[in-house]
Amino acid sequence: MIAYHDTEWGVPLRNSRALWETLVLDGFQAGLSWRTILHKRAAFRTAFAGFVPDVVARFGEADVARLMADPGIVRSRAKIVAAIAAARIYCDMAANGEDFGRFVWGLADNVPVEGGTERLASTPASAALSKALKARGFKFVGPVIVHAWMQAVGMVNDHAPDCFRRAAVRAQA
Repeated sequence: MIAYHDTEWGVPLRNSRALWETLVLDGFQAGLSWRTILHKRAAFRTAFAGFVPDVVARFGEADVARLMADPGIVRSRAKIVAAIAAARIYCDMAANGEDFGRFVWGLADNVPVEGGTERLASTPASAALSKALKARGFKFVGPVIVHAWMQAVGMVNDHAPDCFRRAAVRAQA
C-alpha cells in the first residue's frame, strides 16, 4: 500500500486504456477494500487479458464461467459482466472516434482539482461524471466509486496537505 501511495495514487493518468482498467478495478472494489483489489491486480490483469478492451469485449459466457471459477479475482458475476460490457462501451466509443481519456478528463475540465482538508466520499464532480458514465451504460460507477477513481487517477489531488506527495503530484499535473 505504501508503494502504491508513493508511486501511483493521485498521479494524473491520461492513457485511455489505463484509465479504463482503473475504472473497472474500482468497480470491482465496490463493497470491498482497495487493499483487496490491489493485491489481486496481477491476477485481474491475467484473467482479463491484460485489460485490452477489444479482447475483453469479445468475452462470452465461457469466459464469464472461467472468471467465476478464478480464485485470484473477485468472483462477482455482476461485476464480471459489467467489466465486459464496459470493454464493449469503450470499443464503441473508439469506433465512433471518441477517446475515453479525453471524454472523462473533459468532464473534469481537463485539469486536476486540488482537494481540500475535508475527506469527502463524493463530490458534485464525481456525481456528474458518474451520471455521464451511467448514461453510456457503465455499471458500478456510482458517485462514491467515481470519486475514489478520480482520486486514484489524479483528477483530484487528495493527498493530505502535509503529505510529501501532494506537491509532487501537483507538479505532475
